[in-house]
Amino acid sequence: MKVDLARHLLEGVQYVPSPNNDARPPQAEIELIVIHCISLPRCRYGGSEIEQLFTNQLTAEQSRALELAEDLHVSAHLLIRRDGQIIQFVPFHRRAWHAGRSSFEGRPNCNDFSIGIEVEGCDTEAYEPQQYESLRSIVSALLAAYPKLNLSRITYHSDISPGRKTDPGPLFDRNFMQSSEL
Repeated sequence: MKVDLARHLLEGVQYVPSPNNDARPPQAEIELIVIHCISLPRCRYGGSEIEQLFTNQLTAEQSRALELAEDLHVSAHLLIRRDGQIIQFVPFHRRAWHAGRSSFEGRPNCNDFSIGIEVEGCDTEAYEPQQYESLRSIVSALLAAYPKLNLSRITYHSDISPGRKTDPGPLFDRNFMQSSEL
């Protein structure tokens, strides 16, 4: 796996453009990877609702059924499905809207300098081996492409938004890179 640095997209990965992004602040560099989890409806997998959410295609009825605000505008750079399939929504050089109110090592607004990766799941269920395989490949490609990233610059939504977020949860293997050949 490799990042096409001309387009800031993963090569060979489905790209579904999200309107929910903007330019990073001037001088902002990619310095952090934030891992999240998502499932819509909660703890149900494989539907189209995540893509619809990230592309503003949920109907008002769907938003109410999913207990989401109708005007919610969020995105992530990447989604890893349960089977390991990867979908990219935002080019890496753009700011995706994934972290919300957040802080890493005292630095606020993690969206400004991070890449957000959603892993399809919920914070109370185990993740699939193929998801970790895809995540390891993605992280390896990102480390090769963006010089300010390293393994110590991987964090989790629960850590940058404590008390507000719990994902990816206690069943996520935070040592997922140990079996990688970096």
